[in-house]
Amino acid sequence: MTDTAPVPDSEHFVRNGEFDIAVYEYGDPAAPTMLLVHGWPDDHHLWDRVIPKLSGRFHVVAYDTRGHGHSTRTDRTEDYGLDRFASDFYAVADAVSPDRPVHVLAHDWGSVQVWEAVCEPQAATRVASFTSVSGPNLDHLAKWTRDRMGRGAVWGPATQLLSSAYTFLFMTPGLNKAVMRPLSSEKVWKRFIGLMNETSPENVKLGPAFRQDFFDGMRIYRANILPRMLGPRERHTEVPVQLIIARRDIAVRPAGYDDTSKWTDRLFRREIAGGHWLPFSHPELLATSATELATAVDTGEYPRTLRRAEVGAQAGPFTDRLVVITGGGSGIGRETALAFARRGAEVVLSDLNPDAAKETVELITAAGGRAHAYAVDVSDEAAMSEHASAVIAAHGVPDILINNAGIGQAGDFFDTSAAEFDRVLRVNLGGVINGCRTFGAAMAERGLGGHIVNLSSMAAYSPQQGFSAYSTSKSAVFMFSDCLRAELAGQGIEVHTICPGIVHTNIVATTKFSGLSDDAEAAKQARYDALYRKRGYGPEKVADRIVRAVERHRDIVPVTPEAHLQYHFSRLAPALHRFVAARVKLT
Repeated sequence: MTDTAPVPDSEHFVRNGEFDIAVYEYGDPAAPTMLLVHGWPDDHHLWDRVIPKLSGRFHVVAYDTRGHGHSTRTDRTEDYGLDRFASDFYAVADAVSPDRPVHVLAHDWGSVQVWEAVCEPQAATRVASFTSVSGPNLDHLAKWTRDRMGRGAVWGPATQLLSSAYTFLFMTPGLNKAVMRPLSSEKVWKRFIGLMNETSPENVKLGPAFRQDFFDGMRIYRANILPRMLGPRERHTEVPVQLIIARRDIAVRPAGYDDTSKWTDRLFRREIAGGHWLPFSHPELLATSATELATAVDTGEYPRTLRRAEVGAQAGPFTDRLVVITGGGSGIGRETALAFARRGAEVVLSDLNPDAAKETVELITAAGGRAHAYAVDVSDEAAMSEHASAVIAAHGVPDILINNAGIGQAGDFFDTSAAEFDRVLRVNLGGVINGCRTFGAAMAERGLGGHIVNLSSMAAYSPQQGFSAYSTSKSAVFMFSDCLRAELAGQGIEVHTICPGIVHTNIVATTKFSGLSDDAEAAKQARYDALYRKRGYGPEKVADRIVRAVERHRDIVPVTPEAHLQYHFSRLAPALHRFVAARVKLT
């Protein structure tokens, strides 16, 4: 099912000199105005997936920039100068919101144009906030390049030059049409953008004049890049600016924004795992981000998610982040809660044992952190739904969700009852699914990205006799995480699969051994607990790897040397892996 284009409440033209700018308005004109500015090779339809998420809160205005869509076209390269676009911007802003400053969300060359506008003197009274997506200030970029090259730091500028190599093609008349003609097909372009942004081609919205805009719009490259890069100006703005930076942007490298704070009074920076055309792939994230900044500027109240994005704020690496952890009463869950709390996070932890959860909270608060304890059975879907609702109402939507709760199970398959097998699946797999279905859904709806950490195991890819229930549950978590990672990529939510090996936690001493008497089971529990203790690998080391996985954007993280060895062994020699499993029994 594809999104339908939003129908504007008003369509008209704004005259600026000899140019008519096509303007489209949505929502209540009495509400604060959010002005949307597109880049190349788009028109206002770039925002089709974003507008419905803004129009209930704002008076949304999108327009076709000069030379695009239904606005006046021109063959003169000088008409594509940034000063001309900035003049159009102010003409539209004055027409649609004459008495109030506008908030702005802009992408690609639209963002470059707005950077030009917000560095003009009138910006202080006409622009309330600016959310910039994949489009730098060219003067700032040139100064950053010169500064880095002058200090011998050539890597950043070199990578940006490689990413910008296509612009030389666009600036060469004749050659650009000859080389780029195959991409100018709507069908091909949609597939190309979908591939580059990990989204469906159906999400790529193009205007009726796309093919003409594709080539006419290239004049903006010739009109601006060389003059700005060869003669950068000192450009400063008083307007609060929010940078939305896509780490997989094929055109603009994140490092190019590193000096932006030098030229802004107040700067916010959010980085996500996305591609260049975020309006197509991440509409929720853009709408939520722009709304947060606009609302904060209007009310003076800055939410936690925006405070942590402010550049220059003195804080720990996870300050103003909310971390939700299941199974936080002991072992890996407790150590992970402590690790994130030490780094500034506010922690909400749950456990089947409420006293254990409270003990973890006491440890965190004694060290000066903030934490909250809850009791919940993660295998109970209804209970998890109520728990998530209560947590979100009291503390907000989590930024990091860690589905850690789990139980151990050992014993031959035919000795493991259906009830025992089902219990392991309901806790180890069902608990992860329930956490993702509740907290994860709220994260996706919020649209600001985040992290989901699912605890799998080395057992997920290591077939062993006597662990059919446990290994099956953890293998299912592994594959579930792979599937979820693919589904949530377009919403900026990263999914991390953690696979511990032999780690000493209380799960060993409480593992259920099927087919044994109580005395025999207790003896095995004590034996394996002693063996794992001698291994000397504690849960705090796993917690450290979880933190690093979030910080470094790692998808799959085998923990402990044997987990790494088994992971690669299972991939390189699966038949040999199965051969060994059939002849070696560990339980």
